[in-house]
Amino acid sequence: MESQTLKARVGQEISGLRERLVGISDWLYEHPELGNEEQQAVERLTAELTADGFAVETGLAGLPTTFKATFSLGAPGPAIGFLAEYDALPGIGHGCGHNLIAASCLGAAVALTRVLAGTGGTVIVFGTPAEETTGGKIQMTEAGVFGGLDAAMSVHPANRTSVGGSSLASHPLEISFRGKAAHAAAAPQEGINALDALLQTFAAMKALKHHLRDDVRMPGIITRGGAAPNIVPDYAAARFSLRAADRDYLESVIEKVKNCARGAALATGAEASFYHYEPLFDALWNNPVLQEAFRVNLTEMGYTVEVLPPEERGGSTDVGNVSQVVPTIHPDIAIGPADLQSHTQAFAEATKSAAGHRGMLDAAQAMALTAVDIFTRPELRQAIKEEFGRRGKI
Repeated sequence: MESQTLKARVGQEISGLRERLVGISDWLYEHPELGNEEQQAVERLTAELTADGFAVETGLAGLPTTFKATFSLGAPGPAIGFLAEYDALPGIGHGCGHNLIAASCLGAAVALTRVLAGTGGTVIVFGTPAEETTGGKIQMTEAGVFGGLDAAMSVHPANRTSVGGSSLASHPLEISFRGKAAHAAAAPQEGINALDALLQTFAAMKALKHHLRDDVRMPGIITRGGAAPNIVPDYAAARFSLRAADRDYLESVIEKVKNCARGAALATGAEASFYHYEPLFDALWNNPVLQEAFRVNLTEMGYTVEVLPPEERGGSTDVGNVSQVVPTIHPDIAIGPADLQSHTQAFAEATKSAAGHRGMLDAAQAMALTAVDIFTRPELRQAIKEEFGRRGKI
């Protein structure tokens, strides 16, 4: 069957799925769950996929709220993966729109299986927990869960529609100091001030920032600073979100930051300790060939799509780790005006609006259309593969 005929059928399938997909997204909005606690989301999504003939596995990579839903198209062929997210934010709920991401990935996959049934290949929906915290895709990547894919996709709701750009590699670090308590007025000389060591670390990091690349980010907060002002603090701790454009440079930055703390420990007599309280989020690399195929499809659907340069980077995402092992794209689709900011209550509310629903459905359609291109155009699959090979791993 010709590609254009298949693509017309994709549009029809997404239209037919509209009420169901909106219902899934809104249900997730009404039942927000934090990272690694998404039991209800997994139950709902896997039940939906099982009803459509997907074979479901749960608990991959040692994570209880992961799943892999696989649909065979009847013979060997390309393998396409959709990266569903469904964790919410504390106090805000789905202020990052993961309810829309989950519904759009499910919709794209279901539509694709109906259009391409019997043609050969595999369609997979990956349930990926805790994107906002511990990054479930990191552990899944390390366990080889995404191996064998020809492409992986997900679309993030945003305040603009764009492809390209990247994310920052991130490896959060906790720095703590052990000192010695003493009466801060009667015998301060008997104490070792852990808070002084921590404050010196902040000062040294501020000086260090002038000698690092512009892409480095080092925000931090003090989480423990002492028990009372008349007690020399014997314990102090801070957490830093350390980020850079690539993981190699980030690791060198982390070592410099640790040296700031080691110097403060030496100066005060306190003992420094280090703990990475979240794993390393790798930088996102959008496969340019796959990205262009998606852009063309979304443009043909009537969108104006902004193409971002690779050096334009947002925050951090565990989709970056997936992009280092298989060809991946993670574009954005607008669900509100330019001043709509994610991780806010307003953004969460936007996911239930008409614009939010439209963005979710159009994301599903654009991903399915791009998958049709991959399934029907061997030369495109080869170009995606070759581009990925030239890029290699960071």
